[in-house]
Amino acid sequence: MTQPDSIDAVQSMLGSQGYVCGRALATVVFLSLKLGRPLFLEGEAGVGKTEIAKALAAGLNRRLIRLQCYEGLDASSAVYEWNFPAQMVAIRTAEASGGADRGTLQTELFSDEYLIERPLLQAMRSDEHGAPVLLIDELDRTDEPFEAFLLEALSDFQVTIPELGTVKAPEPPIVIVTSNRTREVHDALKRRCLYHWVDYPDFDREIEILHARAPEAAEALSREVVAFVQHLRTEDLFKKPGVAETIDWAKCLLALDVINLSPEVIGDTLGAILKYQDDIQKLQGSEAKRILDQAKASLEPA
Repeated sequence: MTQPDSIDAVQSMLGSQGYVCGRALATVVFLSLKLGRPLFLEGEAGVGKTEIAKALAAGLNRRLIRLQCYEGLDASSAVYEWNFPAQMVAIRTAEASGGADRGTLQTELFSDEYLIERPLLQAMRSDEHGAPVLLIDELDRTDEPFEAFLLEALSDFQVTIPELGTVKAPEPPIVIVTSNRTREVHDALKRRCLYHWVDYPDFDREIEILHARAPEAAEALSREVVAFVQHLRTEDLFKKPGVAETIDWAKCLLALDVINLSPEVIGDTLGAILKYQDDIQKLQGSEAKRILDQAKASLEPA
């Protein structure tokens, strides 16, 4: 599929993949595609930052390459590794057969045959469907040295393998960087990207999302679920539920054939929306009923 030629086309394309987004997010996605700039998405966990990369790849019929960041991630792990076990087998085989000379063997050992490509190198390779979507997920989990390396890689869209030379992307990948803001990412990298803060959706937007991702849910139940989660996010919780939890909870309720929310049902299924025991403990007893009453009251016509 060719790239969308308008903001409305971006919304339509993402919507066809079950991703409902507002015009502000669609605008920054359109500009990222149009200008060939990386897109930096920041926001709480579970608000749909990763999902937009998946929807974009599916909508454009491009390959999705995901680099999941973690503490201690370094350049070599993100770019390439050599297949040492296979190299050792080749060395033993050559020794046993009295094979190739040392120079020839070294050339063979450090060839594409023994190269394990990691996400950044994969993203630099040509693809028949066009430049892939490179998702650099949860960058805030890494440290500053990796950020500095990434800044250089995204500036030139090339990586260097000492034994093979420099690999430059024939067409720059579509880059989406996400952060849960557990720490601040350096300004130099942010300036390289277009930036957007992905917030929790309002009631109407979250209803749209739930209709798209759990269409089998009845309208009344969907409205109660979204209203309850929206009110729950105003509580003093260690981890507020994201949109992903709203969808998961609705699917759990459907599996239990629930028609309407009740304090008892909420108490039995809290593990679908809250992931910390302290938060779950706060909603025991009358608290769940209080929030449910508030949610139902907000749904009543004025």
